[in-house]
Amino acid sequence: MIRQIVFPLLAAAAVLATPAAAQDQGGDKVRMIIVYGDDPAPQAEGDEILVVARMPENDRYRIPEALRFSDDPENMAWARRVEKLDLVGRFGTMSCSTAGAGGFTGCTQQLIDAFYADRREGADVRFSELIAAARAERLSTIDAVSAEEQARVEELERQYMERLERERAGRLPGEAGRTTPGDAEPIMVPPQG
Repeated sequence: MIRQIVFPLLAAAAVLATPAAAQDQGGDKVRMIIVYGDDPAPQAEGDEILVVARMPENDRYRIPEALRFSDDPENMAWARRVEKLDLVGRFGTMSCSTAGAGGFTGCTQQLIDAFYADRREGADVRFSELIAAARAERLSTIDAVSAEEQARVEELERQYMERLERERAGRLPGEAGRTTPGDAEPIMVPPQG
């Protein structure tokens, strides 16, 4: 029964593979090359077909994406291996295990440690850091802005006081022909307030 199914499938596979084999025997040589950044691409030699894939310059020394993530124990970082070794065989007090007396006491500590780790790395911490940085930047310019404002106010007060002195030293509308002793020297009035 199995032979009746397997032999026709093998025959069909051989027929389908024949055109592909004929194409490979055609003599076309295909070369695939990855070129990074603005590097020059090599020229095709003779009858070969050259396929060039251009990648960004910053990908030149990166680990290929297919190899970046692996569950293989050989690809585990040494720090993580040490952490695992630290946890192997841990039982008893502060171990969060069912073995040994007081094993449950470590479970609470693990929950507390996980809470503080999440709190340190949480998004709200990052936002608070950004807000603190923006606030510090704004406060760093506040002294300069207030100094400019103070100088502007003092200049306006000085101009106002000069105008008041000129008006007090000037003649009144009905005194156009008279000369008074105050015409020769202006009277200085101290500012009020």
